[in-house]
Amino acid sequence: MAHQRSPYESPDVSGLTIAVLGGTGDQGRGLARRFALAGHEVIIGSRNAERAASAAAELDVASVRGLANAEAAEQGDLVIVAVPWEGHRELLESLREPLAGKIVVDCVNPLGFDKRGAFALPVEEGSAAEQASAVLPDSRVVAAFHHVSAVVLLDPQVDEVDLDVLVLGDDREATDTVRALAARISGVRGIYGGRLRNAHQVEALTANIISINRRYKSHAGLRVTDV
Repeated sequence: MAHQRSPYESPDVSGLTIAVLGGTGDQGRGLARRFALAGHEVIIGSRNAERAASAAAELDVASVRGLANAEAAEQGDLVIVAVPWEGHRELLESLREPLAGKIVVDCVNPLGFDKRGAFALPVEEGSAAEQASAVLPDSRVVAAFHHVSAVVLLDPQVDEVDLDVLVLGDDREATDTVRALAARISGVRGIYGGRLRNAHQVEALTANIISINRRYKSHAGLRVTDV
């Protein structure tokens, strides 16, 4: 009788080398720091290798190093995309070959800002994650880590990060891997959140969380109940 997989089962991801493209930004550095503290080898990627090396040194964690984006994409077992929305498509198009066959985790939020606050921007493909999937047809694209506060990730006084990470994608093995990776951050759970076509709702929700943070002077996260 075939084994029936539980929705709670997770693979062992402890040996993965993680590359973070756009790793010199706050979110990228925060994720890099937490994964390094969890025992992963982490590569911070940037358009400028020297800037990447400087960002890695500032984190002061032995298992973090910095490289140019192309080298980081090549050397990472799993790659997280944390670049500004404005440069999202261009970067991924330039890295199609080194990202082929790999799990690519897109956490980019297409947002605009005006005097009334943050708002979701329209994306031709539907979402940043779907744009990534269209640009990288040979990669296994997963959407995750959209609602994780960079301030919390970088705060040395925060031992446990109190939130769930919604993980979306069309490849179950890939989403299970990313769920397990999220759980490597102390206090975090990775929760399957649906197919990639629903990523736009998760990306857009970031605007609401920004509004919550501004009103309540907080660094809010999400928890899913009854799971």
